[in-house]
Amino acid sequence: MFEVEVTAKVQETADIHLFRLARTDNSALPAFSAGAHIDLHLPNGLVRQYSLCNPPHDHHCYEIGVLKDPDSRGGSVCLHESVNVGDRLTISEPRNLFPLEHSASHHLLIAGGIGITPLLCMAERLAHTDASFSLHYCAKSPAQAAFVERINTSEFADRVRFHFSQTEGRLDMQALLADPDQGTHLYTCGPNPFMDAVLQTAAAQGWDETRLHREYFAAAASSGEADSAFEIQIASSGEVIQIPADKSALDVMLDLDIDIPFACEEGVCGTCSTRLLSGEPDHRDVYMSPEEHARNEEFAPCCSRAKSTRLVLDI
Repeated sequence: MFEVEVTAKVQETADIHLFRLARTDNSALPAFSAGAHIDLHLPNGLVRQYSLCNPPHDHHCYEIGVLKDPDSRGGSVCLHESVNVGDRLTISEPRNLFPLEHSASHHLLIAGGIGITPLLCMAERLAHTDASFSLHYCAKSPAQAAFVERINTSEFADRVRFHFSQTEGRLDMQALLADPDQGTHLYTCGPNPFMDAVLQTAAAQGWDETRLHREYFAAAASSGEADSAFEIQIASSGEVIQIPADKSALDVMLDLDIDIPFACEEGVCGTCSTRLLSGEPDHRDVYMSPEEHARNEEFAPCCSRAKSTRLVLDI
């Protein structure tokens, strides 16, 4: 963790701000790769993850684009209303759970709304290395799309297609994803329903799962069914902990002073991922792939629950 200063706060749209972060002495920041994010410690005590959207070869600042979410649990609202130029914040070094597959012959980037942030960084990197790519950016209208001027004046503007649903209709995913080339890799980020539509369409069109890459900003909403209580056993001590229906396993373990790292508390970042020794979890995180869920080797206590009566964790 280290401290940075907010050197710019730019209103991109009515509800999206760009924040530029730099060291107070303007020295170089830790290097990052396209698709990376940082953990941002907010003044209200929350920790949130934000994708970096500036070119990876820029070593003197980090840029993040933040949507003021109407359903915010305090993160985006705090940034929009309480954080200003000159303020100092603590951040983590960049981590990347959404990397480019550099062996691909072509990269297809599909962004929905604020999901443009990691994909813009990818486009900057791919253009810098003269790699083959195309970017499709979906939003309701130009007024609700961030970084439009930056994209239109970039060296890769001719590789970008905007899709504004209020004026020209939605992106034709069926046509775009038809007849997939085996050398093409797809990357998508945006609201969960948008991403689900992209990935489901790709799967139906014959795309191999290994060529589909995604980054969710939040775990899927609950189905509305009431959760059930379950047990967690700590392997090192044999202690059995009761997890009530109305609390997460992470909350219960923290209340009992069990040392477990965490950050987002939303099933996105993977910080709290814990090795699972036995039991059948009800996976609700979005950082593990479907294949990783099927293996049942890890458990995200911040959001996931159990299908079996007990889970045994390697703690």
